[in-house]
Amino acid sequence: MAPMNSEVSQSFLLLAGVFLGVAAVAYFLGCFNGAVIVSKYILRNDIRNHGSGNAGLTNFYRVFGGGLTLVVILCDVIKAILAVLIGTLVIGMVTGGWMGPVLGKYWAGLFCLLGHMFPCMFHFKGGKGILSGGTIALMLDWRVALVVWGGFLILAVLTKWVSLGSIWAGASFPFATWFVYQDLFLLVLSIIIGGLIVWKHRGNLKRILSGTESKFSLHKKKEGTQ
Repeated sequence: MAPMNSEVSQSFLLLAGVFLGVAAVAYFLGCFNGAVIVSKYILRNDIRNHGSGNAGLTNFYRVFGGGLTLVVILCDVIKAILAVLIGTLVIGMVTGGWMGPVLGKYWAGLFCLLGHMFPCMFHFKGGKGILSGGTIALMLDWRVALVVWGGFLILAVLTKWVSLGSIWAGASFPFATWFVYQDLFLLVLSIIIGGLIVWKHRGNLKRILSGTESKFSLHKKKEGTQ
């Protein structure tokens, strides 16, 4: 029995090490916040000192506008793609089965989002995770992406409140996940991911309810709230 117990312990430690390793890599990828990097190191004018103070795409566009917004988009999209691909390949290879790669996507996606929202290299003050989260949803499953992105676009276009579409994206994510996979562990991960996005937009929700939330415009706005 002792050799068998030893093998089980070694397998568990290996699996735990893989999950922790993927979490660390995904988190540090998430820390490369496009809005902060572009504003602080290229424009020399930290986005977190302007507008809503949020290090996200909407606030960056409102404050700076211009072609560098595309750089912010690419940075946040690419890091999410890399994190999810790493999780898919590494965890999928170790766990095996058809569910392994899916678990890897959700696991890496969660920690990439945590890195984006709470980047250790930028004093844990990051963005709200919509662009990175939306990219993660696209890579998970087209049905999940359809629910999340479909509701986001409809609400954002009709109300011009990007934040309202973002709240929908976070709130609907666990329901879409359960509908597609019906797996309890994936549901827990999706609740954490969706809950983080909704929690990050709690100030926006209060302003929506009070009627003071700013509406999105294609015209650059020097100062404002998101």
